[in-house]
Amino acid sequence: MPDEETIERAKEDAQEGKSPSTQAGEFVREEIHHVREGKHGASSPQQAIAIGLSKARRSGVKLPPPKGPAAVRRKAEQDEKAGENPRHKTSRKRSRAVSGALKKESRKSASRKALSGQARKSAAKRSKSARSAAAQKAARTRRAA
Repeated sequence: MPDEETIERAKEDAQEGKSPSTQAGEFVREEIHHVREGKHGASSPQQAIAIGLSKARRSGVKLPPPKGPAAVRRKAEQDEKAGENPRHKTSRKRSRAVSGALKKESRKSASRKALSGQARKSAAKRSKSARSAAAQKAARTRRAA
């Protein structure tokens, strides 16, 4: 379950008209902090990001479905449905099983080095013009704020 202030920050982003990925970024940020403070671990930076995105979908952030295997798309769809009806709680047995599994995972996956490597790999998949356009947009919106 995400912290109240994470949900609050995401709602503020939504009210300011920021993109769903920016809103979801708050949940990913929270997840990285959880791994760093030792609440649980993650097998890779990608897993920590995926957990954050799942929490975002369950909190009602309208993220597009991910590219990739059908199982991943199904899980995202399931998370979106759970976000439409937030009263449902995860069973105690399942919650404890997930927590137990995550506690056995590494804490190094949220290190500065691991996250910078993930960012570099992710950026390398995009074209030079796409990276440049994103940087120019960031520079424009930075001045606006």
